[in-house]
Amino acid sequence: MPDLDQLTSWHSDWKQLRAVVFGLGVSGFSAADTLAELGAKTLVVAEKAEADLLDILDVIGVPHITGEAAKGVPAEVVDFKPDVIIVSPGIRPQNELLVWAGSNDIKIWVDIDLAWRLRDKTSRLAHWFTVTGTNGKTTTVQLLTAMLNQGGIKAEACGNIGKPILDAIRDPEGFDALVVELSSFQLHYLGQIFPFSSAVLNLADDHLDWHGGFEQYKAAKAKVYENTVAACVYNVMDKSTESMVEDADVVDGARAIGFTLGIPTRSQVGFVEDILCDRAFLDDRANNALEIATLEDLSEIGVLTPHLMANAAAATAMARSAGVDPADIREAIRNFRLDAHRIELVAEAGGIRWIDDSKATNPHAADASLNSFDRVVWIVGGLLKGVDVSALVEKHAAKLAAAIVIGKDRELVLAALAAKAPTVPVIEVFADSGAAVMDEAVAVAGGLATDGDVVLLAPAAASMDQFKDYADRGNCFSVAVRTLVGGLNG
Repeated sequence: MPDLDQLTSWHSDWKQLRAVVFGLGVSGFSAADTLAELGAKTLVVAEKAEADLLDILDVIGVPHITGEAAKGVPAEVVDFKPDVIIVSPGIRPQNELLVWAGSNDIKIWVDIDLAWRLRDKTSRLAHWFTVTGTNGKTTTVQLLTAMLNQGGIKAEACGNIGKPILDAIRDPEGFDALVVELSSFQLHYLGQIFPFSSAVLNLADDHLDWHGGFEQYKAAKAKVYENTVAACVYNVMDKSTESMVEDADVVDGARAIGFTLGIPTRSQVGFVEDILCDRAFLDDRANNALEIATLEDLSEIGVLTPHLMANAAAATAMARSAGVDPADIREAIRNFRLDAHRIELVAEAGGIRWIDDSKATNPHAADASLNSFDRVVWIVGGLLKGVDVSALVEKHAAKLAAAIVIGKDRELVLAALAAKAPTVPVIEVFADSGAAVMDEAVAVAGGLATDGDVVLLAPAAASMDQFKDYADRGNCFSVAVRTLVGGLNG
């Protein structure tokens, strides 16, 4: 059995390692491909797998177990005698194979663990910038990546978005920086890494069914700060993130840097009137601040919202920790464009704005959307993942012109609306799936919204009950809106 503590470099002897890759999604396939390149003895176990990926595994000589044969603890895995199991992050710790691994002292890694060990493949040893939080991760990662690249630091977004991190590690030219989005699932399994800069953007109820409760979820998120070298970036407006930094075991010299929507104090990035300012990375931070960008710059990205401002401030703090010049950060912001389905303006007609925030897959994200508008016809519902929406409904009841309820867990949403917003008109959509759901929801919204209203798709729930994913849900909404608006204009 190889000593895993000695496998800390691309150039280590990996040929004696026996690794099971558990799950064959994007990260699982990348892990299997990487291990094959290293010459490690590899076995893939996946109940579900795309045929083309299995064909590639056959070509590169990686055996695999799929379908019913992959359930439980396959005899082939026991006979394989793995040294490590590299698990796809969505698989629950209670899974039978993982429980078996734990009882047999078999290490469990995610692809992030393997990538950290292999980060020296090229002579270009990248700094890692790690970002987590309940919401805003992807936008912050993309903003930070743009800022670093604008500042002459060759950076790549990877991890939970963009390029699989092991593909980034294997890029023949290498990178100066990897900006790594980390989910709570990945962090739950993650071992030891040393990020240059790290951030928890916010913390709210999410994935509680997977983690087993809020405290377990919080503990997973907090791991992102461990061993940080330069800057632990936290949300001044979310005290739980600050406490995470206070409790973290970091490298000596690492600084705690706050971001805020308010006026920044020393060692913070925030807003003075309509200007994004840095009071963290300058010599005289007690008395001065550096101008980074304006709200006008941010408004050019898309719909200007508080959570977009927070994401920009967090990304700025991390970019400044790497020495990126304010002028380069401002230019990156000006040239940035949000991904689809993130508080995206689909259409404006008759004084009504139609906003697609299908990416609001939990109450915290929906709260950020609802905070951005004064009067809303709200399309809400889906898979709630064990989360209660009552507080969300109560907070925003006064601004709801109507609520249109979709999704599998609608009874919970309907109950919350009845209890916390009894005067708000509520319409239930009975279509079962896909385009029909949004066709009906949009048609109803069109009959309810009046001049000055926003029709907001911010479901506060996951999408896989009625749609392929949140993007499919948003696309169906956009098509239905454009059809309706086009018909009205015709």
